[in-house]
Amino acid sequence: MKHLRSIDELGADGIVRILELSAHMAEVNRRSVPKVPALVGRTVVSLFFEDSTRTRISFETAARRLSADTMTFSVSTSSVNKGESLRDTVETVSAMGVAVFVVRHKTSGVPWQISQWTDASVINAGDGWHQHPTQALLDCHTIVTERGLTPAVGCLAGLRIAIVGDVKHSRVARSCTEAFTALGARVVIVAPATLLPPDSSPWTDGGNVEIVDDLDEVIGGVDVVYMLRMQRERMAEALVPNLGEYSTRFGLDRRRAGKLRDGALVMHPGPMNRGVEMVVDPLEVPGSVVTTQVTNGVSVRMAVLFDVLGGSETEVSR
Repeated sequence: MKHLRSIDELGADGIVRILELSAHMAEVNRRSVPKVPALVGRTVVSLFFEDSTRTRISFETAARRLSADTMTFSVSTSSVNKGESLRDTVETVSAMGVAVFVVRHKTSGVPWQISQWTDASVINAGDGWHQHPTQALLDCHTIVTERGLTPAVGCLAGLRIAIVGDVKHSRVARSCTEAFTALGARVVIVAPATLLPPDSSPWTDGGNVEIVDDLDEVIGGVDVVYMLRMQRERMAEALVPNLGEYSTRFGLDRRRAGKLRDGALVMHPGPMNRGVEMVVDPLEVPGSVVTTQVTNGVSVRMAVLFDVLGGSETEVSR
């Protein structure tokens, strides 16, 4: 795999390959010294044009644990503020001998554009409302491991996963829906009509995705409840009357948490708006795996870096 820009570039077989690699990387991370020399001499650049905590630090930790060199591009102190174009930035940094760019940008499609300006691999860490493939992969890994499943095509068959909230602005929702259904799960999108994409037919036409507007209708019959953050920074208009009303209809509160079936998982990509989509403290919900998602993010991103850079299996097994 040269690049990872979207889930559909992987397909079901590619997702399984990353999940299998992630299990090996998780074993590395459990060692007393969680580091292997798989990517010695390679340079990984974090090229983030949007704010990030979890994704950026997770990728940088993953790169270091594979013994890669890391460079962090800071927009606030770069020549971008002097008018340097994205292309000039990429070509300048690439000339320093970069193996992979990890890119986050507010504009959809930027990772594809960057891959035309460099011979390095490009990993999409979030582009606009479009894709966030490594988040979807770490979520698949979390569900597989928490349910005691073996990574395989169809390994999520029989599971019903509710994705709740601001789907319209969520690249996570798009990537997760594609990844979950590729592995056989049924997805229920739960959102008000104003927070749905203009056209949901690419999802619903496949038969594995349904859309409802009542969380109480489905909360007791799903295996995973995936709560999305209200992305107020991406909204150009008022799409809900107020946050209080939204929280009443679509927030996970104590009452709804009490309706969850035994063994159901509660997930959130972070950062969460406490008191909005997450009314109950996730630490009080027995099935919450929110912090586990963060932990798994390092293993999955190690697997992705290893895969795109063609690391040696022997270096991981040491």
